[in-house]
Amino acid sequence: MTRFLIRRVLLGILILLLVSIVVFAATQALPGNAAQAVLGRQATPARVKALTAQLHLNESAPAQYWHWLSGIVRGHFGTSTSTQGAVTKLISGPLANSAFLVAISALIAVPLSIALGVWMAVKRDKLPDHILSTGTLVLAALPEFVIGIGLALLLATNYVWRAFPGVSIIPPGDHAWDVPKVVVLPALTLILAVTPYISRIMRASMVEVLHSDYVTMARLKGLSNRTVIWRHAVPNAIVPAIQVSALQLAYMAGGVVIVEYVFGYNGVGSQLVTAVGNRDIPTVQALAMIIGAVYVVVNLVADLLTIVVTPRLRTAGR
Repeated sequence: MTRFLIRRVLLGILILLLVSIVVFAATQALPGNAAQAVLGRQATPARVKALTAQLHLNESAPAQYWHWLSGIVRGHFGTSTSTQGAVTKLISGPLANSAFLVAISALIAVPLSIALGVWMAVKRDKLPDHILSTGTLVLAALPEFVIGIGLALLLATNYVWRAFPGVSIIPPGDHAWDVPKVVVLPALTLILAVTPYISRIMRASMVEVLHSDYVTMARLKGLSNRTVIWRHAVPNAIVPAIQVSALQLAYMAGGVVIVEYVFGYNGVGSQLVTAVGNRDIPTVQALAMIIGAVYVVVNLVADLLTIVVTPRLRTAGR
């Protein structure tokens, strides 16, 4: 387990290094002069030259990359070109709001998806299975912004039921957990977006496991149906669901950009859109690296959970 963990951490660091190269190259490939874009067309050449030197834009690309990467290692993401403040301070609030949104969505979506997958497998080829399978297939085919707009029409307008705000405005100085009502629709959108994939994978895995020999033997021993399902079938069927859950949770880190933009939620999604519009390259780079780090960490946790719940993998190295 220790050797595996060390290898995966080193691989994760390598992946983040490659991501940093791609992010830096992509931002460098943007047309125009970033200093000129920040100062505007009326800026004097002297001001443009001064800001260019401040942003290290007059150095070579490798030197700029090394300066930026060394700052990230020290925990300094640079200075925002739009606010002239530290990027870390600028994104700390939106990052906390997005983390809260994703955490709430994951805590509901993952157990719900597993329970739905198990129930569909137990009710295989019956009416509940057909209804849920069709419903999850329809939801899987819908983009997040369509789900979000649909929920806003249903739950945030007078046409059906105005229960929640259609625009998730968080007052300045507050966080998402201070006004939980504004989190409901964005969280419900993410839940409906990821639940179909996890539940369908869990159903397929459970159907296969329920026809295995050890489940048949457990039934022949006279064990109750609940014991057979939750103690014998689910632990052996949950591994694919864990991997898909990791992919979907990592997807939330990127997909949350669209959801936050639809609802005007003050998170990394809205911050990223604003940074791109303002040509705030340090902020764009910082948010892209954070999203990449989330992908790496979530997949590492999924691999560890896979080993923990699979006895054969736990004992493979002994």
